[in-house]
Amino acid sequence: MNLEEAKQLKYGDIIYHKTAINADGSKQRFKVNGKVKTWKKNPSRIHIPLKRGLYEYGYLDEYDLEEFSLTKE
Repeated sequence: MNLEEAKQLKYGDIIYHKTAINADGSKQRFKVNGKVKTWKKNPSRIHIPLKRGLYEYGYLDEYDLEEFSLTKE
């Protein structure tokens, strides 16, 4: 995923991790759990809240974009 694709994400969108897999062999799914935060001073910086499963929460930033994909592949 590139920076422009990440900026177009919205609440409820599903993204997939490219290398991490679930116990059944499928790719791990993450749901965008809030608004994508961007900065005016540094347009290449983003902060995307994510949720996986019932209890796992985290954030995706510009350094981790290449590890995620918009399609399941």
